[in-house]
Amino acid sequence: MAELLTKTEQKELLKIARETIVDHVANGKIPDIVSTSPGLNLHSGCFVTIKKKGELRGCIGNFVSDRSLYLLVQEMAVSAATRDPRFYPMKSEDLADFTLDISVLSPLEKVSSVEEIQVGIHGIYIIKGSYRGVLLPQVATEYGWNREQFLQHTCVKAGLEKDAWQGECDIYIFSAQVFGE
Repeated sequence: MAELLTKTEQKELLKIARETIVDHVANGKIPDIVSTSPGLNLHSGCFVTIKKKGELRGCIGNFVSDRSLYLLVQEMAVSAATRDPRFYPMKSEDLADFTLDISVLSPLEKVSSVEEIQVGIHGIYIIKGSYRGVLLPQVATEYGWNREQFLQHTCVKAGLEKDAWQGECDIYIFSAQVFGE
């Protein structure tokens, strides 16, 4: 994926995400921020990932947005901190030691063959009936998975059998510009 954001814009977006999490957890508020930076005003999907001591602490995102990227980042940052069902909502004591990653997403593209999936380049979004699961591109790399393992883990995350990807389901790929603190 082409670099959508400059290094300066990436730092600004990380700062916005951090300030939003801290202000929301500590005071129940979301700071009013206005950005005129071109990259931060793109309409693009994103995920915000929170880690504590290198371990996942929350990750929420959205594939599309009808508003500026920095506003979606604020919303996803609050959601990752307080609404990820895998974790309890962050408390004031959790604010002392956490790091952030932001993944700015390309549009979803439906694949006609799993051979189109490039591990380390693509994330996967699987839909089967009411089940949905997504894993970001960097997850497969972090765990050293091959394509089949990546598909299996995405199915399990969706609540499906690990080999459900071989049957009737819709598989989408996307790429991401990933940056962090």
